[in-house]
Amino acid sequence: MESSDQPTCVDPYIASFEESLSARNYKPATLNNYRCLLRRFGRLLDAEGVAPSALTPDLAVEVGQRLPATPKSQVKIPNLARLFVTHLIEIGVATRPPLTPAQAERADLLGDFETYLVRQRGLSPRTIYHVLRFADRFLDHRFGENRLDLPALNAQDIAAFMEYLVTRKRPFRDKTPATHLRSFFQYLFAQGLTTTNLSLCVPRAHKPWGARLPRYLSPDEVEAVVASVRHNPRRGARDYAMLLLMARLGLRAPEIIAIQLDDIDWRAGELMVRGKGQQHDRLPIPPDVGEAISEYLREDRSSATTRALFVTHRAPNRPFKDSQVINAILKEAFAATGVKPPTPYVGSHVLRHSLATNMVRAGASLEEIGDLLRHRSRATTMIYAKLDTDGLRSIAQPWPVAEVAR
Repeated sequence: MESSDQPTCVDPYIASFEESLSARNYKPATLNNYRCLLRRFGRLLDAEGVAPSALTPDLAVEVGQRLPATPKSQVKIPNLARLFVTHLIEIGVATRPPLTPAQAERADLLGDFETYLVRQRGLSPRTIYHVLRFADRFLDHRFGENRLDLPALNAQDIAAFMEYLVTRKRPFRDKTPATHLRSFFQYLFAQGLTTTNLSLCVPRAHKPWGARLPRYLSPDEVEAVVASVRHNPRRGARDYAMLLLMARLGLRAPEIIAIQLDDIDWRAGELMVRGKGQQHDRLPIPPDVGEAISEYLREDRSSATTRALFVTHRAPNRPFKDSQVINAILKEAFAATGVKPPTPYVGSHVLRHSLATNMVRAGASLEEIGDLLRHRSRATTMIYAKLDTDGLRSIAQPWPVAEVAR
């Protein structure tokens, strides 16, 4: 039987790999676990005659998938193998596989499209990420690994892709796919890459404005949900500060993810909010929100490689790639407190709607609500007017009753 102490082909590179991870806040226990898994990976490479210099990310994943995972292991060996090969490429042991002509052509197209979105459209990095993602998914759905034939695109291709999106297990619930695809096809037509403006063929999402009342929680329910996350021993301080920002200031989830350490002016007691459309606003920080952020910075946040305020709990403690983490935190909070979500889909906007709704019922004017929520249009704030029961009652007309004949 082969000894586990026998050197493997990956042993010379494990030390430098651990150093790179340690600089990114990986804990010693995690590094020890990675070392054991990588040596198992190395023994399999030795058995199959694969040298580390011949590894590619795809090959590493393929080999890693043949290693059985232990029942208690939370680390997926293929993912670790891919991370290790990335390190080998960075230190010059392995080489990055060249792009195929089809991959290079698509990368050039999406790169030019990204430049256009930045310079001509002025979109935020978060929006650009999603626009590029849907454009890439459409190209992958239509052309696969083949070369692009953009002049051959037609309305049937768009309809087939949209049908694919809405018939999946978890279909999209909003209008973003159509909006992002429309931007992509407008760009293709403007650059002369398509013969017709296919953006006109993208179906519009049926989403009647103001068709129903905003869904919200009562003040007691809001406090219960926010307070429940505070007792989490691993990340309670972070989650509590994030939810409190939404409950007190009505911040959107992407705005919370975008907060930087430099956005907080402790002397003035103000927070700069990076809102939609690259709009920056300054809001006063309530005392309880300031205390929650301060506690998180003192006791929980450990990243030294990013200026983002909120970072992942696990190493390398990087910024969140999107705001879905807040939806997950809310789901856990609803389950822990027994509070029933106002909608089947638990979204972060429920706290923003709850703040505005409870302000209306406490007598706040629509102007005050619009200023706090930073609405650009008065029409957006008007959806909360339907919740002003007393105000609506004062202007309600009497029910028409036919005059009784004498």
